[in-house]
Amino acid sequence: MSYRNDRNAFGGGPASFAERPPAYSSPSYARGDRASHPPKYAAVNTSTPRDFQNRPRSKRNPKTWSRKCWIILAVIVVIILIIVIVVPVVVTRHSRYPDYSALTYSLAATYSGTTFFDKFDYFTGYDPAAGFVHYVDGPGSAALNLTYASPSSAVLRVDISDTDTTTGRKSARITSKETYDSGLFIFDVLHSPYGCSTWPALWLSDPSNWPTNGEIDIMEATNLAPVGNQVTLHTTNHCSMGVKRKETGKALKSNCLNATDGDSGCGVRGNTASYGEEFNSNGGGVYAMELRDAGIRVWHFDRDSIPSDITTSTSNTTDVIPNPSTWPEALADFPSTNCNIGDHFRNQSIIVDIDLCGQWAGQSTYFNTQSGCPGTCVDYVSNQPGSAYKNAYWEFGSFRVYQAS
Repeated sequence: MSYRNDRNAFGGGPASFAERPPAYSSPSYARGDRASHPPKYAAVNTSTPRDFQNRPRSKRNPKTWSRKCWIILAVIVVIILIIVIVVPVVVTRHSRYPDYSALTYSLAATYSGTTFFDKFDYFTGYDPAAGFVHYVDGPGSAALNLTYASPSSAVLRVDISDTDTTTGRKSARITSKETYDSGLFIFDVLHSPYGCSTWPALWLSDPSNWPTNGEIDIMEATNLAPVGNQVTLHTTNHCSMGVKRKETGKALKSNCLNATDGDSGCGVRGNTASYGEEFNSNGGGVYAMELRDAGIRVWHFDRDSIPSDITTSTSNTTDVIPNPSTWPEALADFPSTNCNIGDHFRNQSIIVDIDLCGQWAGQSTYFNTQSGCPGTCVDYVSNQPGSAYKNAYWEFGSFRVYQAS
């Protein structure tokens, strides 16, 4: 029977101590036998200071960080320093721009009227640009009407006669006797040459020291000039235009070094009305170029938007002093940020020519593809009558050169 149901199971009365059931007790173990008999609360942390290094490290306490953590922290700090120090320097460098503050100019030279060509030398001999052309000297150009001037304009053109052209057609190239290291140049252009095989240009350079003393192409195009005018610099090393610029034209290349990209230079292209048939239909216009230590800038003004301080052969104003700081944004901007203008451009003459074929116009890319001219450039020059060159002429109102005091 159960003890629970029969209190008197051990004699009917109060049980004696001897007669009571044995007490429930825990198994006995020796004090030193803790390994085999752990205490009831074995989960209590009994670690000693010797076990401290095995505890989990606190992420908040730098003293407990591992070497790997310190390396990661150092890398992060370096990256932050680069961002804080280098990035502002790069941004500042990219945003650099020269001081184009106004200069005080005065008129230094005028090329106009019947004496226009008296101030130029005529180039003769082999064409430096490998053109299919014969450049004629002064008397010969006058005799063939390749160059002539009136009180209101001066004309330079390609020969339009039907003489034998199997070795090239006659044309003219002139170089100003005066040279310039700086200045503001105003070119009043009434008509620009165009036509298959033509490569006309109006530029400044030192032909005897090219490319050391640089080249500034103010107006240049090829064949039918379907893409408009191109303004270009050609230099020796250390002149580039991958910098901040303020211009309305389309930048084509940034490296001005003559030896790169087939001597393409660092060019800027205008719109279709900046040269050729459309330019001529608008009555021509004015190109202005400022050459100074701060940089080189070239403006194109349509005939109906010429600033009032520019004197032209078609204006009624007396000679006033132009101020480029009041003009709209330039077509082409070549700042001195990464190009020492004074070192790269010296002893500049004004040069005008109409080349035929040559290293640029003669390429099929420009002769056939871009302008749609037939056959090859040399064959065209050899076989076409003079009437094919009826639009191949420059007509200038005047050139004016201003120097800063």
